[in-house]
Amino acid sequence: MKLITLFLFSTLLASCASVKNHRVNSNFSDEHRPQIHFTPKKGWMNDPNGMVYHNGTYHLFFQHYPDGTKWGPMHWGHATSKDLVHWQEQKIALYPDSLGTIFSGSAVIDKNNTAGFGKNAMVAIFTHHNMEIEKTGSDKYQYQSLAYSLDDGKTWTKYNGNPVLPNPGIRDFRDPKVFWYEEGKKWIMTLATLDHITFYSSPDLKNWKEESKFGKTIGAHGGVWECPDLFQLTYNGEQHWVLIVNINPGGPNGGSATQYFVGDFDGKTFKPYQTDTRWLDYGPDEYAGVTWDNTGSRKLFIGWMSNWQYANEVPTESWRSAMTISRELGLNKIGNKYLVTSKPVQELKVLNQKEFKINTVSTPHFNLSEKAGALDGPVRLSITSNQIRSFTITLSNDLGEKVMIGFDARKNEYFIDRSASGKTGFEKGFAAKHVSPRFSLKNEMDLILVIDDASVELFADDGLSVMTSIFFPTKNYTNISINSNDGFVVKTLTYNTMNSIWK
Repeated sequence: MKLITLFLFSTLLASCASVKNHRVNSNFSDEHRPQIHFTPKKGWMNDPNGMVYHNGTYHLFFQHYPDGTKWGPMHWGHATSKDLVHWQEQKIALYPDSLGTIFSGSAVIDKNNTAGFGKNAMVAIFTHHNMEIEKTGSDKYQYQSLAYSLDDGKTWTKYNGNPVLPNPGIRDFRDPKVFWYEEGKKWIMTLATLDHITFYSSPDLKNWKEESKFGKTIGAHGGVWECPDLFQLTYNGEQHWVLIVNINPGGPNGGSATQYFVGDFDGKTFKPYQTDTRWLDYGPDEYAGVTWDNTGSRKLFIGWMSNWQYANEVPTESWRSAMTISRELGLNKIGNKYLVTSKPVQELKVLNQKEFKINTVSTPHFNLSEKAGALDGPVRLSITSNQIRSFTITLSNDLGEKVMIGFDARKNEYFIDRSASGKTGFEKGFAAKHVSPRFSLKNEMDLILVIDDASVELFADDGLSVMTSIFFPTKNYTNISINSNDGFVVKTLTYNTMNSIWK
């Protein structure tokens, strides 16, 4: 046993010594490990689950397979944060049991003790996925169950009456998102049911009745509907309902994506104002995104930063997948259409370190790294312009690998091009250029790029156009430049280096 232990320890040391681009904390310094995004210490991660705020702490549960780096029997991992930025991974919250593995779901604070578990109990509502039933050919292998915690999520007890919502015979019957509907004094469950949404209500989280269905002939239907969310946002003092529906595949740039609808909800039926398809994030790498419960007037959102098209194949070793940065959602109106906006949470600024500012940058070429220093670790780049025109911001290394981010005025669209980003051969569709429409009608433009070791998140025009993209350079990018043959002029530029959240 001692020899085996010594061998394993020696192997670990050798592995650590070979890691490229060493970072601050050896536990989070392996190649491509994000420095400002949550990742599990080890193993597989996908959908965010059970997001709830309670007693000053943000809880992030997530789909987790701790024993491998590819999708496997699902558990609920658990992380907590005081500021939506620094995350502390906790012990696994929910393990598979005789009813099945633990698929996606939500969590609420039962302030009125409607379920009888205790006042202010934290209650998780999740999908049990029974693989043994699935093997029989029956469609009834997914159903909804409860677990509760009386110590702020530290320990969990599964309800002995599970499942609370049996499967009526729908193959994909999962991902319950629950909230308290004060006007009707009842809980509302938004559930993904194959190719549409079914709404249920309950007085006590245990007994559910169907209220209505939505979406069978509306929206994008290139894949199965998953991970829904229903909540309110305010525009000009008026509240409107937003329904998020994640879809895989069928996104605007292929693979997984998050669509949404804006409309009315009366406690029974959701009615959209318009039925055209809209996307919360046009990049290839935001999926399964939902909001935190119990956050008051703020609607805070996070998504899985990957795509089922290649999630199992990306070139990481001890861990796989990250979450996006936390975002705050809002509502804007362009013409007669309500559009959901998405911006980095203000708390992210706590990571700002060295700042470089400059006014009136003229192109055709501006090497930012020559002025602000080589790119080394995460940064936040913010620019404004009085007149939007075509431009490209290029991240590159000395191997010629690059990611190009910018705007094409002729097509009126933002883009992220990772065709030559580095390691792309693990999946045939990864090396590609992805685009997002520009929705703003203004001449002025503002743009925020949040850049990490292996990702970029783009927020343009006050969050109207959003894109998320991951990449895997052979060596980290060290140079940033801004280029334009169209006379693009930067009014203001602010460049912040950022501290690692793992310090």
